[in-house]
Amino acid sequence: MQIIVISDRLAKARTVTLTTRHLLVSGLLGVVMLIGLTIGLYALTIRIAGEVRIPYLQEVIAASQQGETLKAREFVQQNINAMAVKLGEIQAQLTRLDALGERLSTIAGIKPQEFRLNEAPGLGGPQSSVFPPQNLSMQEFSRKLDLLSLQMENRTDLLGVLEAQMFEQAVKKKLLPTILPVSGVYTYNASSFGVRIDPFTGQQTMHEGIDFLADTGTAIVAAAGGVVQFAGYHPQYGNMIEIDHGNDLVTRYAHASKVFVKEGGLVKRGRKIAEVGSTGRSTGSHLHFEVRFKGAAQNPARFLFAANPQPIARR
Repeated sequence: MQIIVISDRLAKARTVTLTTRHLLVSGLLGVVMLIGLTIGLYALTIRIAGEVRIPYLQEVIAASQQGETLKAREFVQQNINAMAVKLGEIQAQLTRLDALGERLSTIAGIKPQEFRLNEAPGLGGPQSSVFPPQNLSMQEFSRKLDLLSLQMENRTDLLGVLEAQMFEQAVKKKLLPTILPVSGVYTYNASSFGVRIDPFTGQQTMHEGIDFLADTGTAIVAAAGGVVQFAGYHPQYGNMIEIDHGNDLVTRYAHASKVFVKEGGLVKRGRKIAEVGSTGRSTGSHLHFEVRFKGAAQNPARFLFAANPQPIARR
């Protein structure tokens, strides 16, 4: 498009060429000016309505403000719902932690009530004069809530690993012969582990166990849980029981008067398996107790001392 400009001040006429680009820019400027005038007119109208109190405009303003209030309430409610969901997750994690704490205290032999898991810890202290108290924003509160949930989840995982390790140690401990095979006033021994004078030959010989003095009929209990691999009569040991505790560890109970278990049977730690007697190569009523690892005799006192701080007295 060409526009010819004719003026008395000009010596000759001028021609102005308008391209499509010029037209688009001019149209865009017109639209921007129109929008600006509209916004200005709207703001002026709102201001005048607030001062002049025009009923119709007052209704428009009230409706606009009510709509903004409803949107704000919806936004706040959405945030509250999101935090309620997160709070429910944290409460579920607390329940898991309470149950895990009770299991851990049971494994450790501590009463659960001593931990007071369901009580909030006592907190307090004066307010700081250097850092005055400040309200948390919605974003800060939500961020701290997420961090707390993550920390609780990590603690739960760590305590779960600790529970597995403690349970494994508890199982292994139950498979170690740490319970005295006879109890009561007869927990001292007549002959300990090591070289001694044989009561029949008078020669020095190796005594591969501990002899516990006890009256005939005194209960003999399993020093640890395991499987009975022998229960019968032996020419040297008399009525004898051998219990396999796994990991190549075996305990032997000899010279019994009565045997109450059978080969292949499963026995629990502390269960009565026999009664003291004087069968086999024996000079009187007592229990001969051995601990063997991979077939080699071990000093039983090393295992029994682990659960009995006071050393086994020797007569």
